[in-house]
Amino acid sequence: MTCRPSRLRHLSLSILAALPLLNAPHASASDTLHELAQDLQSGKTTAQQIYDTYDARIQMYNPGIQAVTTRNPQARADAQAVDQQKTARGSLAGLPLLLKDNIAARGMVTTAGSTALADNLAEQDAPLVARLRAAGAIILGKANLSEWANLRSNQSSSGWSSAGGQTRNPYALERSPCGSSAGSGAAVAARLIPAAIGTETDGSIVCPASVNGLVGLKPTIGLVSRTGIVPLSHSQDTAGPMTLNVRDAAMLLNAMAGSDKQDVATRQADRLRSKDYTAGLQTTALQGKRLGIVRKMVDGYDADTKALFDKSLAILIAQGATVVDQIDLPYLEELDKDELTVLLYEFKADLNAYLAKTPASVKTRSMADVIAYNKQHADTVMPYFAQELMEQAQAKGKLSDAAYRQASARIKLRAGKLGIDAVLKKYKLDALIAPTTGTAWLIDYKAGDTVEGSSSSPAAVAGYPHLTVPMGQVRGLPVGLSLFAGAWSEAKLLNMGYAFEQARPALPAPTLATTATAEAK
Repeated sequence: MTCRPSRLRHLSLSILAALPLLNAPHASASDTLHELAQDLQSGKTTAQQIYDTYDARIQMYNPGIQAVTTRNPQARADAQAVDQQKTARGSLAGLPLLLKDNIAARGMVTTAGSTALADNLAEQDAPLVARLRAAGAIILGKANLSEWANLRSNQSSSGWSSAGGQTRNPYALERSPCGSSAGSGAAVAARLIPAAIGTETDGSIVCPASVNGLVGLKPTIGLVSRTGIVPLSHSQDTAGPMTLNVRDAAMLLNAMAGSDKQDVATRQADRLRSKDYTAGLQTTALQGKRLGIVRKMVDGYDADTKALFDKSLAILIAQGATVVDQIDLPYLEELDKDELTVLLYEFKADLNAYLAKTPASVKTRSMADVIAYNKQHADTVMPYFAQELMEQAQAKGKLSDAAYRQASARIKLRAGKLGIDAVLKKYKLDALIAPTTGTAWLIDYKAGDTVEGSSSSPAAVAGYPHLTVPMGQVRGLPVGLSLFAGAWSEAKLLNMGYAFEQARPALPAPTLATTATAEAK
């Protein structure tokens, strides 16, 4: 969704069924970043002990879900260094994270899910990774993703890549983890890691967060640096946190956000970012807030999902929010065609620029080279779906083309000023809400992804923030509640999401079962 690792491949369900199940200790509060940080500060545990815990879980459970593709050989030593540190520690000191495998981390390859980049060894961290390390975080490794962030084929299967195989949803292993940040979402849901970093162009953080029962935040474009990330679209790409709760997402955003001289979009980040995204996390944060239901984003779901959404509305109202129904967000139908035009143009231009700067060991130096590589290695790179979207992108001209410039200007205006901004102003709203997407669908390489609804595109195209928070389960499968608003409104969204999360009934952790429930469709 426009979203050297071990060569793991998808296992048969009979093998998966024989794997050990996650049990109650794996769903404890100490799986959250916040609780782990408290345990470290109190001396209840050490960074090395935390590392050993998650290392053991990855070894035991990852073969069944294939979320983690590459391990950082320096991670245990980094944890030991935190324990030996005598000076003041950073806010994430000793806390382990995974990075989506399109984000550069020194000493590790960055594949974007493709074996074409198997030799793309990073000599330095992406700036957002450097920020995380400066806060004390331990990078345990890389997470699988949908190959080339799911912009290779209309028939692609989320979570599948030639470099990492098929990632599976921990709540039901025969079902999709969504993508493209599939491994990031599945790893956190299965408690293989307390939190992970994903990236989104359109839906690639919020969809896998929703179907894996997580909090996911797609920030405003320009709040977090994109330097060192394999690009898809410079107008829509961003990295963001995927966590077990809202507080953890705020903690990560504190470390990730900030200006980067190499990424012009971030020039205002230091000035406009919140000083502390955890500061306003209060149970009373919904009092007096006005939330607008984008009814067109609700009507297409099944009766059970609508019922869960209605229960969530009751919780929001009980916490002091005013809910305004039947909000008409204009231009929803018109966004898709122009968005695809923009993405295809930018994918070609941005990927060419990225590949030209990769190490000399990388032989694919352009999108044309990648297309040729895929054809040459079709048996392993294209066993299930083709690359027609990459070929369409390759056929596009330069970013100076009128077709690109007009489509780009049109969708930004329609999604932003004439869309989200206008509706928020007209109805005096603090945010717009809808289900994030439907439940996880069956993995089916012939049918591809069969997504039931999505609320990601308006905020994605506008470049505005989008938060998803679990609202419950439908037939044993998670579904998220989306909140999105204008640029730089991350703090407000996190505050409201936190108040909803605290009032909502607790959610069960996954058990790595091969089916969710007998009624799951």
